[in-house]
Amino acid sequence: MSRVLISILIFGFLVLFISSPFAALASLMLVLLVAGFVSLIGNIFQAIIGANSDSQ
Repeated sequence: MSRVLISILIFGFLVLFISSPFAALASLMLVLLVAGFVSLIGNIFQAIIGANSDSQ
């Protein structure tokens, strides 16, 4: 479950970096935002299903 919480936190930071007025390389940050969103949805889906999301 901690992996899901970390993913949510990282996704929130990505949104903050994109929305900041001094964001450099905004197009690269948009690609990272899409990748983070897909990863976040995957981790939440794993948590809902009940799979072990903390495995290494």
